[in-house]
Amino acid sequence: MTLTTTSAAQSYPARSNGNYTSITLSGADYMMDRIAFSRGRFAVETTGLASLAIPIWPEFTRVVEDCR
Repeated sequence: MTLTTTSAAQSYPARSNGNYTSITLSGADYMMDRIAFSRGRFAVETTGLASLAIPIWPEFTRVVEDCR
C-alpha cells in the first residue's frame, strides 16, 4: 500500500483478510506528520483496489501533534 502526500510517498506492506486491507504505522513514523501537514488531502493506493483521496481533518493533525 502506498501513502502519498504533497511532500512524499511511502510504501508499506499491507495485510488483507478478505473484508479489508490494512497497514500499521508506528506513532513515530514521519509519514504521520506528512499526512497531517499535507495540503488538503492524501492518497491511498493499493494494487487491485480503487485509489482513495482522503481529506485531512484538523482532528487528525491535533492528534499527531499531541502525541509528539
